[in-house]
Order: sequence, then C-alpha cells, then structure tokens
Amino acid sequence: MIEICALASGSNGNCYYIGSDEEAIIIDAGISRRKIMERMKSRGIDPTKLKAGFITHEHQDHYRGAKILSKKEEIPFYISEQTLNRSHYTMRPPHIKTFSPGDTMQIGPFTVHSFSKNHDAADPCSFRVQINELNIGIFTDIGEACENVKSHLSQCDFLFLEANYDEDMLENGKYPAYLKQRVAGNQGHLSNKQAVELIENHASKKLKTIYLSHISEDNNRGDIAMEAFEHLADKYDINLTSRYDAAELVTLQDE
Repeated sequence: MIEICALASGSNGNCYYIGSDEEAIIIDAGISRRKIMERMKSRGIDPTKLKAGFITHEHQDHYRGAKILSKKEEIPFYISEQTLNRSHYTMRPPHIKTFSPGDTMQIGPFTVHSFSKNHDAADPCSFRVQINELNIGIFTDIGEACENVKSHLSQCDFLFLEANYDEDMLENGKYPAYLKQRVAGNQGHLSNKQAVELIENHASKKLKTIYLSHISEDNNRGDIAMEAFEHLADKYDINLTSRYDAAELVTLQDE
C-alpha cells in the first residue's frame, strides 16, 4: 500500500510525501519543519517513517525547512552538488548526500529517478518515484518541457503536474514585464495550456490521477485550472493541491 500527499504546493512552499507501510520519503521541504509535521499529523501520517528527502533546486520555496528537518528527524537530504553550492545550504554529511541529475537512488522500496529540466536555477531536476510497477511523478517548476520531462511523464501512473498560470491572467496582471517574461519563458513555469498539452501528447496509458500543482496565487485560480482540464475529466481523476493546507491523502496499491 502506497500513500501520497501534497503537504504544500505553491510559491510559498512545496513538499510532497510518498510512503509505504514502513518507510517514506519527501520531495522538497519548502515549508518549516513545524508545518510539515503538523500537516502530516493532520492526514494521519506517521513522521517516524521518513527515511530521506530530495531537493529539486535551490529556490527557498523548495528547501526552506530541510536543514531543521534533517537534524530533528535524522534523515539525509539528497541534493545535487551545484544546487548545494548555490543554495548556501550549510548541512554536511550525514545530513546531505549529493547526486547528479540522471542518477537513480534506492531508499527502501522507492527507486527515485532524477532528471534535468528547464528552470531558472543552477541545476534543476525533477523526480519520478517507482515502487514495483507504480510510478509517481513530481513535475513542477518547469519552463519549456524538454525530452527528459516528456519521457518520464510518459511512464507515470500518478502525477503532481504544474499548472502555474493562466496566460490571460498573467498578461493582464500586476507583474512587471520582466517578471511576466520570466514566468512564461522557457526557464519559468508551465501554464494551464502547456500542462494540458503535455497530458494530451505524452501521458502514459496507465495514468489515472493528476494533481494540478504550484498554482500561482496572482496569475491563476483553481477553478480556471480545472476548467482547462475539463475535457480530460472523463479520462483522469483530476484534483487540486493547496498552498495553505495538505491535500487529501491518496492510497494506491503498489502491485
């Protein structure tokens, strides 16, 4: 039995939980340890199962809570060397372990596949977590979708997929021109439209569940993102993550 939960998703913090009966990992720790513990407890998750964390890149909303969490819970965080250097993350072994995007790491039953992606960071990567034949993807903070993203997405049964902005809201919103260009550029974020196109063109036939993630507070709304995916609702179970609370705990069979 595998449990999955977005503990936080948005520009104010990101943290995704994947657990088996006895062990668990998190992808990113962009909220405080206290909030991570509170949100795990609110969903009935046992924090003592945590064995490791993984950091996608050095922006604060992805690693803010990692230092204290690694010390208090005595778990290592896996981080690429370039990301480590850019982040000024001051922990050292055994609290950190470095990897290169493209590496595969084994934590208990979890085979964690890392891969490079386009984003305005030193060495950004995303992860596909495999448990037996079940594949869970965390696909956020992506500018233009590269072949790595398309290839790994096409293997997933369950997705956290970025739907960061609505193109009209961004264009007509309050952001200055340079920031609009950053968000919409090939090193920025995925729009609702781009996320839909990824699913239409590259989703696995096994894909069943999508959680729309990293939704902008200023340039998107949950109902607008869901409307963009409405024509796919008969094919997939489509849901929203939240920046302010944990999403529901999802339970899947890993066989």
